[in-house]
Amino acid sequence: MSISSLMNIGSRAMAASYAQLTVTGNNIANANTPGYSQQTANLETSFSQQTGSGFFGSGVDVATVTRAHSDFLTREAATSASIAAADDTRSTQLQQLEGVFQTDTAGLGYAAQQAFNSFVDVANNPQDSSARQAALSSIGNMASDFSNASSQIDAQQADVADQLRTSVASINSLTTQIAALNTQIGAVQASGQTPNSLLDQRDTAINSLSQLVGVTTVPAADGTVGVFLGGSQTLVLGSNATALTAVPDAYDPSKVQLGISTGGTTQTFPDGFIASGSVSGLLRVQNHDIPDARGLLGQLAASIAGAMNSQQALGLDLGTPASAGAPVLSIGAPQVLPSSNNAMSGGVPVASYVDGSGTRVSSVSITVVDSAALQPSDYQLTADPSLPAGQYKLTRLSDGTSQTVSSGDVVDGFRIDVASPAPATRDSFLLQPVSTAASGMALALTDPSGIAAASPVQATTNVANTGTAAIGSLNVVDPSINPNLTATITFTDNSGDYSYSLVDTTGALPTVNGTGSLAAGQPIALNGWQLNLTGTPKSGDSVVVAKTAYPAADNGNANAMLALGTAPIVGQGGSVAAGQNVTDAYASALANVGVRVQSAMSAATQSDAIASAATTAASNQSGVNLDEEAARLIQYQQSYQAAAKMLQIAQTVFSSLLSISSA
Repeated sequence: MSISSLMNIGSRAMAASYAQLTVTGNNIANANTPGYSQQTANLETSFSQQTGSGFFGSGVDVATVTRAHSDFLTREAATSASIAAADDTRSTQLQQLEGVFQTDTAGLGYAAQQAFNSFVDVANNPQDSSARQAALSSIGNMASDFSNASSQIDAQQADVADQLRTSVASINSLTTQIAALNTQIGAVQASGQTPNSLLDQRDTAINSLSQLVGVTTVPAADGTVGVFLGGSQTLVLGSNATALTAVPDAYDPSKVQLGISTGGTTQTFPDGFIASGSVSGLLRVQNHDIPDARGLLGQLAASIAGAMNSQQALGLDLGTPASAGAPVLSIGAPQVLPSSNNAMSGGVPVASYVDGSGTRVSSVSITVVDSAALQPSDYQLTADPSLPAGQYKLTRLSDGTSQTVSSGDVVDGFRIDVASPAPATRDSFLLQPVSTAASGMALALTDPSGIAAASPVQATTNVANTGTAAIGSLNVVDPSINPNLTATITFTDNSGDYSYSLVDTTGALPTVNGTGSLAAGQPIALNGWQLNLTGTPKSGDSVVVAKTAYPAADNGNANAMLALGTAPIVGQGGSVAAGQNVTDAYASALANVGVRVQSAMSAATQSDAIASAATTAASNQSGVNLDEEAARLIQYQQSYQAAAKMLQIAQTVFSSLLSISSA
């Protein structure tokens, strides 16, 4: 061995220690840099030299610089963070949506009840114009509250749509960045070294992408990674990135759906395809929570307006002469939204025609026939190829139940009509019987004298009656009633069971219109009215139903309007078969939204805890510990000083040899 061997070993040792000091210093400098992974200078023994006295080492070499990294922990952290982002986004949006459904005196249920209660004063004094004006004001306030609530939901939908468009731009930017990093990493790794900083940047970009949409990654042999959405849709493959696009919903342009454009054709992702990330939370709110909230709001608005307008039509106003009441409230009309994917011919939808006003309309239309039976849902009507011509598949979107329908069928309180030309196979339509009701809710009656407080008919008992029968109520149920009808009801005692005969005395000759048995709780009905009695008649007792002589002083219909406040006018035939009154229906809506909010908040809390734990585990694996780095800094400093001492000794020995040889 020569003196140069010792100097070579010292030089290698100094270079190795210097490399370790450099890497440690870099770790300390980047301790707070997001996404940075701790790096380590890996050393290996240099090739040993063989001599007659054995193998002598030739020092140390720096093999490479590696980063502290776990693919499993990094993937778990990204996945759990993606789920947490979805839950947090939905929770935030639902809490905002909950603000539409206020409680106590600020709530819509209270406003609706006040509108019905306003008829108390009208019933007490039907001719009082101030009482009538107060009733209209109360009804108008309720309508304004419903309209404002609908506007809040519309504004939230617009905000969600904007966030989705912004998210798509961010996704495309990140996938482009990942593809560019793939190119750089692949080129560097071909040289046999690992580009740690580039790998950290790519991991950071993938983690940011996971915050937006849940993705899976598949590493390739060349160091690149493939990034996939929904387990199948390619976002990044090698150096190529596939851009997402935000497109209007096939039915409702105010909504945004995500998809990809290939070959000039845009294909949207099915509902639920994006399972996590903030975009997933936004889509779930847009596609489910907001439409359900609109349905709950619209069902209330349509039921209240339908019941109030129907009852108004059964009464008489203060006109001269008195006439049937005009509608008190107006609401948004039910609508049909054809899919933009429906069959086209000559640039126009096949299932459409030009109406009498010159407007092109859909061949499918809906009409509300029973406001009390309406349900808080939209529906999808599809021309299913498995069904015979003229039959269609109808799906209630709130619960996914389906049935087969034909033109003219009535479902959940609305009638479906399909005109010619009929929809083409696989054409689909979004039916919205109630979703737009609240947005167009307004006071339609402005003249207080237009309130139909009077009933068109009155019932009186014969003064000669000897029984205890009295008038309980007389309800008009058919607006086409003949107000000139006069009927006498005479009772016959049949050993404790009473029968009656209905005699129409309007004409010159009395006409028997019907007979029946008097049963407790059952009304006596004739030509559009129903009479309920209290007490018990005696044989020969009679009741006369005749045209109201003085409508201005009558309060029969005002009492009926007041009774609507506690009547089951909402959701008959649905989850509550008998229906609910307005107060209970609004309480159910509050509970529905409240349960969603609490569930979303709980999910957000749990997923955030899981994500935090996963992030901590990944950080413990790859993060920089300053205490450890400080200890290593001292260790490598001492190694460097020892290597320098080695060189100093080698130089001294070499100088001594030179002195001896020159002596």
